[in-house]
Amino acid sequence: MKHLGVWPFVRLKLRLTANGLRGRPTRIVLFVLGALMAGFFAIAGYSSFAVPGVLDSARSAGMALPLGGAGLILGWVFLPLVFFGVDESLDPARFALLPLTRRTLITGLFTAALVGLPALATLAATAGMVDTAARLGGPVAAFTQAVGVLLGLLVCVAVSRAVTSAFATALRSRRSRDLAAIMLALLAAAIGPLQLAALAGAQRADWDTVGSVAHVVAWTPMGAPYSIGLDVAEGRAWPVPLKLLIVLTTIVALLWWWSTTVESAMVGSASTGGRRVTDTTRSPVDLLLLRRLPRTRFGALVSREIRYWWRETKRRANLIIFAMAALFLPVSLAVSTSSPGGMTIFVGALASLALANQFGFDGTAYAANITTGVPGRVEINSRATAHAVFTIPVLIAAAVLIGLLSADPARIPATLGLLIAAYGVGVGLVLPLSVRAAYALPETSNPFAMSSGGGAGKGLLTFAVLVAAVLISLPLQLIALFIAPIWLWIGLPVGIAYGTAAFLIGSGIAADQLDKRMPELLTAITPNRS
Repeated sequence: MKHLGVWPFVRLKLRLTANGLRGRPTRIVLFVLGALMAGFFAIAGYSSFAVPGVLDSARSAGMALPLGGAGLILGWVFLPLVFFGVDESLDPARFALLPLTRRTLITGLFTAALVGLPALATLAATAGMVDTAARLGGPVAAFTQAVGVLLGLLVCVAVSRAVTSAFATALRSRRSRDLAAIMLALLAAAIGPLQLAALAGAQRADWDTVGSVAHVVAWTPMGAPYSIGLDVAEGRAWPVPLKLLIVLTTIVALLWWWSTTVESAMVGSASTGGRRVTDTTRSPVDLLLLRRLPRTRFGALVSREIRYWWRETKRRANLIIFAMAALFLPVSLAVSTSSPGGMTIFVGALASLALANQFGFDGTAYAANITTGVPGRVEINSRATAHAVFTIPVLIAAAVLIGLLSADPARIPATLGLLIAAYGVGVGLVLPLSVRAAYALPETSNPFAMSSGGGAGKGLLTFAVLVAAVLISLPLQLIALFIAPIWLWIGLPVGIAYGTAAFLIGSGIAADQLDKRMPELLTAITPNRS
């Protein structure tokens, strides 16, 4: 076992993926949707990176390839945290009792991570860079760029695994989990606003400045692998070995970083056995909210869900990411477009996405609710109420921020009405989805782990709900624009009524579905231990 190669890990990954799909139509559909999404990304990426070569523009290639490659690497870091998760079919904890060296384990897990739809889609998309290098510099430039593309893929996978593993390890520590979650959530939430600011800046861009930025990025680990073919095409061979050294050093450093955290993942919760369990300190949530809930089944479920959202790592990470996004989006839009209210309904709809797999958080513990006969309506409404306890204050803060940044505090109530309307619509759409498309989360302490069998498809369904919520809320946004003076007075009550109606419709549908398929739901969210 000590000299075990990487191929057993790859075969194990493929076999676990196939077993996860066998006899599960929902997972098969999600996997197919993920494959279609990956194919679309591959085609769009290839076309985008091949355009500079078709136009025979070395200047455009010098900007598009390094900056586009850097964007890909950032996407590999943050998209798994926000939408798609990371495939933990080969959870390091499963190898804890095997006599494997750290080097063998990391090499095997790293190679297995390359076998998946995200890696294949990234490789196909960046192949457009090879096309551009071939058109601009011939076969030698194309070969050099192909090497860079392969190394860039290794960087993408290595940085994604290292960051998610490190963040998951930090969240296991009671003292550092809050700080780690907030820091990474800040970075994750800033990606979208930074993109919006970049798009706004591109409209009035100084392309000479953009070219200078791209030249600097080309000498960083994010841009170096994607620019070496262009160096050869322009007759500059000397930067190639230096950039290859930068990339290889980065890969080694990332794998070392990953290896330092993977042992903690293998130990899992065993290392936390020394925690004090007699601490009776009450949290602010306990003191301010739970004592005021009614002593009914609904109140008990709301109390339980509030505690889970406050204490459970996966749920709290979702809340922190949303809170940061809700506050960052208005600020970034104010800086880039002077219109911080332009993404109001998007922020409101985004708040609902944490409920997309609300039953998956429970796993087999949901069986207790089935055996005690909790009605579907009580179950659904209690979960939505607990989530709103944390979400509504964030929406209020976002409305105040938008009003202040717009230098128009009078619009704060109307803006809050739009936010609540979009949130109600989003919850109304996501609740039926949480019953019909629930999936099991892997039994790992990594808060961003995703079970095999369609992580991209699951993220696509969540994104579809987000788009649908924005479209359904859009009429209110248009009305607010056309009758702005009147909307300042009626915006809040109309928005609350609109969102409440959407929630009641969606929750009623979800409750009826839940009453009919509780056993199927429990099966769907039960982790597959095969």
